[in-house]
Amino acid sequence: MPDTASPQPTAPDTATGYEPTERTVPTRSRERASYDSEVVHSILDEAYVCHLGFVRDGAPVVLPTLFGRIGDRLYVHGSTGSRPLREAGRTDPGLPVCLTVTHVDGLVLARSAFHHSINYRSVVVHGVAHTVTDPEERRTALDAIVDHVVPGRSADSRPADEKELAATAVIRLDLREVSAKIRTGGPNDETRDLTLPHWAGVVPLARGYETPLPADDLAPAIGVPDYITEL
Repeated sequence: MPDTASPQPTAPDTATGYEPTERTVPTRSRERASYDSEVVHSILDEAYVCHLGFVRDGAPVVLPTLFGRIGDRLYVHGSTGSRPLREAGRTDPGLPVCLTVTHVDGLVLARSAFHHSINYRSVVVHGVAHTVTDPEERRTALDAIVDHVVPGRSADSRPADEKELAATAVIRLDLREVSAKIRTGGPNDETRDLTLPHWAGVVPLARGYETPLPADDLAPAIGVPDYITEL
């Protein structure tokens, strides 16, 4: 849904964070872009699922998957039979990818259908993914992926054994060519529409958690850990 009443584009702030590139500077609503590393990291850290895009046999493919972040590196894992993970290890210098995450924070309802929008926070990462082969880095990356979903969980679960590790591939994507984009606020209605008899405003969306449900075969003496109740 278009949202054309945004302020005029301004130059990105390059004082801190990532250097803008041709691929990370938006063609529309540039004032919403951010290259600040803290902003980028906060959006990534709050997301559970990323979408990993790449080209396979000349056609685009996008896969939803879990991920983890350690500093300026993202890690994605999957089966060793997964084609993108295999290709990341076979190709030189690696597999060109685009990774994205998005949070929807609100539904923006304008008086006109044309100006309906959403409030959101998103990150787009361009780069080359590489297969992680170092055993220690692989274990650290897998712990980071587990802890990304539930902080503290990797220390409270059995680590992968050698057979499981052999069946698991991990790829690494460095945060170098990256940008965030954020929309906040209400609708941008045309002046001529302000007197129309239609409700306008924002319907906020919030993520929440319900009461944890124990596994059917969980021993009664095992209670819910603090790191889960703290969610």
